[in-house]
Amino acid sequence: MIGPPERWYRFAARRRRRIGVHVPAHPSYRCRDCGAAWPCAQARICLLISFQGDRVGLMVYLAAHLARALEELPDTHPALIAGQILHWVPRRY
Repeated sequence: MIGPPERWYRFAARRRRRIGVHVPAHPSYRCRDCGAAWPCAQARICLLISFQGDRVGLMVYLAAHLARALEELPDTHPALIAGQILHWVPRRY
């Protein structure tokens, strides 16, 4: 018999295959799946759903990506990188 955790893992694996994995490609910080600037629209939706109202946790996660992007993209203006990675988060959700 398959219990609830096994069903969930199977469902999650099927869903991942269907929508793709929208993670940043290093060092360009473009989406590996669609090639848009990361976080792309699909990644933003996934991040909002996965953090479910924990705006502080989401900002800490994105700040870690911002620090890494600043190291990997030294020729890009820091305000552009911050705008790409941080400024899409809604003030309240």
